[in-house]
Amino acid sequence: MQAAIKYYSETKTIPLGGKMITLENLTPILSPKEREQRKKEIEKRLYDVFIKYAKQK
Repeated sequence: MQAAIKYYSETKTIPLGGKMITLENLTPILSPKEREQRKKEIEKRLYDVFIKYAKQK
């Protein structure tokens, strides 16, 4: 069973089109090892997408 991930929450209220909207940014709280693992996964996926579209030119 995987433990529930906790998140750091950052909330901002900004004007947009004459109205005030609230933006909430949730960042997972990870150990340094987990953070590095996720970073590598994201980099690999981005690289795969880049290579896919670079080959089309």
